[in-house]
Amino acid sequence: MKVKQSSVLPYRQSTESERVGELVARLRVARQIKQADAAIRAGLSRNSAYRIERGDPGVAIGQLIRYVDAIAPGMSLTQLLTETDPALAYQQRQEQRQRVRSLTAEEMEELNF
Repeated sequence: MKVKQSSVLPYRQSTESERVGELVARLRVARQIKQADAAIRAGLSRNSAYRIERGDPGVAIGQLIRYVDAIAPGMSLTQLLTETDPALAYQQRQEQRQRVRSLTAEEMEELNF
């Protein structure tokens, strides 16, 4: 009988698995690599790549390591978890930039002391 791993894990472990998947997906996007290309480089199916990035705890650790290495050759899981990759830092700075809009007259009035 097939068991869905995410339903068996406690909440904390499930969220950790999702966080790892999120980091892998962010790394791939930061390095501007398509998911299908990363999967081919790692010798995985696109579905396996999708499951890794979704944080599926049923994915084998070897698949995760191969996928990370296909995205960032030589990167360890420790480096991934500490987010030391320069591409991730650059992407985070880009995400923090936002345009500032002018306040409306009503908003200005609310701020008037």
